[in-house]
Amino acid sequence: MKDKPTSAWTTRTLNRATGPLVDAVADLVLQRLASGGRAAGDGPPARDPLSLALKEIAALRWNTKLMGLALAERFYAEGKAGPGAVLPGRATRIGLTSKLCTQADIESEWLRFWCGQLQIVPFYSRKIWEYGFVLQALWEGGQLRSGAQGLGFAVGTELTPAYFASRNIQVLATDLAEQDARSGDWAQTDQHAASLEGLLRPNLVRRERFLANCRYRPVDMNAIPADLHGQFDFCWSMCSFEHVGSIEKGLEFVRNSVRCLKPGGIAVHTTEMNLETEGETVDHWGTVLFQPRHFAELSRRLAEDGHELLALDLDPGTGLLDRFIDVPPYDFQPHPAMTFPAAPHLRLTVDGFPVTSVGLIVRAGG
Repeated sequence: MKDKPTSAWTTRTLNRATGPLVDAVADLVLQRLASGGRAAGDGPPARDPLSLALKEIAALRWNTKLMGLALAERFYAEGKAGPGAVLPGRATRIGLTSKLCTQADIESEWLRFWCGQLQIVPFYSRKIWEYGFVLQALWEGGQLRSGAQGLGFAVGTELTPAYFASRNIQVLATDLAEQDARSGDWAQTDQHAASLEGLLRPNLVRRERFLANCRYRPVDMNAIPADLHGQFDFCWSMCSFEHVGSIEKGLEFVRNSVRCLKPGGIAVHTTEMNLETEGETVDHWGTVLFQPRHFAELSRRLAEDGHELLALDLDPGTGLLDRFIDVPPYDFQPHPAMTFPAAPHLRLTVDGFPVTSVGLIVRAGG
């Protein structure tokens, strides 16, 4: 005999009853983590079960990152990536499609070319990969041409607006309005653009050319103004639409961003993908985690609108660093005597889920 499904009323009642207890335990765990949870001042070590469970976490994190760094440095020494890697002088067409970030991409000629263009080192970082993916997709789509019109969402402190301006591409860079309360957290971590001046990169573009080609305007990704529709040859965002409030809002953002394109235009967006491709995921939160089923739904909606999401390649890669998962916190020193290593960052955990970057390419119909 099958159990009856739990009623909504029972679920709500249990949540109300257990919620305060869960919050109290979480607060206690955070307090212990902040204090180290090892001893109360000078004296015997803490012996309660919670302290015993938490006291080695800082060292375990440090060891994890140190092992990852050792792997990365081995590949850097071989010239596969890093400061010694050769940066090609010409772009390479590879038939890029929507895909996951992989170690092989970082080591590829096509991505290292764009690192040279941006004057950055091809480290094993998914943020480096996102730059390369966006630029490669736009170049293969014929959009990195003088006079093209580009629209960037949530640009923060990206290098892309300055680089586009250096190629005489007309760019409208956007981010949350400075007075929007949601912009505060991004400003604290230097990931928010409040003005045009903050996007200038003198090593990439002369000031005069930058000001001639780049504009700034506050835009909420959940409420794209209608006067932007149909105005641009391409648009892009880098790891932004997972922060708009929910999976549904993220999918609708991509759909609405394509409305800003001219017929035949290209939209390129990167976001977070849960590597646990089935089962539960994070939704209705500050950072949501997408799964293949969500991108299948996005493809269906875009097709209804007459657009095409290029096929999503879900191959996670076979490199060692495709299987190394970095752990938070990512700018954290667990002990004053330890110099915290900068681990490779192609995979990481977000709220306990293994995550990487995924790039989406949309071709506007019409």
